[in-house]
Amino acid sequence: MRNRNRVFIVAVAAMALAFLFDCAPKAKSASANPSRVAVFIPGVRAGNAIYDTMVKGAERAVKEAGATGLKVFEAGFNQAEWEEKLTSLVATGEYDLIVTSNPSMPELCAKVGKAFPKERFLCLDGYLPDEAQLHTVLYNQTEQGYVAGYLAGLVTTGTMKGSNAAKKAGLVIGQHYPVMDKVIVPGFEAGLRAVDPGIAVDERVVGNWYDAAKGQALAKDQIGAGVDVILPICGGAATGVYKAAIEAGAYVVVFDADQFAQAPGVVLGCVILKQEELAYSRTKAAMEGKLAWGKAEVVGMADGYVAFLDKAPEYIAAVQPELRAKMAELLGRISSGTLRLEVPLSRF
Repeated sequence: MRNRNRVFIVAVAAMALAFLFDCAPKAKSASANPSRVAVFIPGVRAGNAIYDTMVKGAERAVKEAGATGLKVFEAGFNQAEWEEKLTSLVATGEYDLIVTSNPSMPELCAKVGKAFPKERFLCLDGYLPDEAQLHTVLYNQTEQGYVAGYLAGLVTTGTMKGSNAAKKAGLVIGQHYPVMDKVIVPGFEAGLRAVDPGIAVDERVVGNWYDAAKGQALAKDQIGAGVDVILPICGGAATGVYKAAIEAGAYVVVFDADQFAQAPGVVLGCVILKQEELAYSRTKAAMEGKLAWGKAEVVGMADGYVAFLDKAPEYIAAVQPELRAKMAELLGRISSGTLRLEVPLSRF
C-alpha cells in the first residue's frame, strides 16, 4: 500500500512539474522571429546620415512585416552612458530586437545581453563573432578609405583650381577607435600613396562627433599648413570642415553619405555606405527568422553596400575628366577582384 501511495505521489508530482513547465515562458532560441523592434542610436539622429538611414531601413522592414511601430531611442553623445541606456531600453521587455550601428556597440550589446538572454541584437558597422544573441555586419572600410584616399591623392597632386604644390591631404576625425585606427586611416593612407608615395597626411581629432566650430578651426589650420583636400569623418562636426573649405577654396572628399548638396563644387566625391539597404535587409531577415545569430559578416563594394557616387552630376561637374578616368579604372579593379582590399580582422 505504501508503495502504491509512493508511486501515486511521484506521478502527481511529475504531472505538476510538466504543467508548470508548459505554462512557464519559453526562452527564445537563436532562430526565433523577433517582431518588436527598437533602434538604439548611440548619438542623435539629426545631422548624422548613418543613423538616419539606419532608422529608415529598419522602418521599411517593420512596415512590410506589418509589425507594431518602431521605437527610436537616442542615447546622446556621452559614450559612458550608452551601456546604462541600452540596459534600460532592453529591461522594459517591450522589444525583442534591438537594431544599432557603431563599432563599439557589439561588445556593449553582448555585455547587456547576458542579463537578458531572450534579447536579440543586430549591430551594423561593427564586428563580433560567436555571440549567440548578436548578428554583426562590418563594412569593408579598407575599401572605403582607399577609394577616398585615391581621389584625394589625385586632387592634391593634380592641377585643379584649388590644388597646390604641397602634396598634402587632411583628415579630420571625431575620435580614435579600433576601426578608425586599424582600418579606415590605413586604407585612406594607402589610397593616397597609391597615387604618390610622397603625399603627407595631416590628421586632426575633434574629440567628439558634433562640435562644428572645432571642426572648422581644425580644417582652417590644416589649410593654412598647405592642405588642399580634406576627408572629414567626424559626424556633425563635418559641417565646420565644409565651411572652412568653402571659405578657403579647398576641397572635401566625403565618407559614408551623399553630401554634395552641403558644398557644391567643394565636395568632390562621396564614398558611401548603403546603410538604409543593409538595415532593411538584415532587419527583414531577422523578422523572418532567416538571420544567423552568432554570425559576423563583412560587406563591401562587391556586395553593393559600399559605393562611390561616380554618376553624380556634382562629381562629374567638379572633377576633371582625366581624374574621373583614373577613378573609373580603380573602381573597375576593385569590382573585378583584381585589386583586393581586405579588412585586417586579425587586428581586432
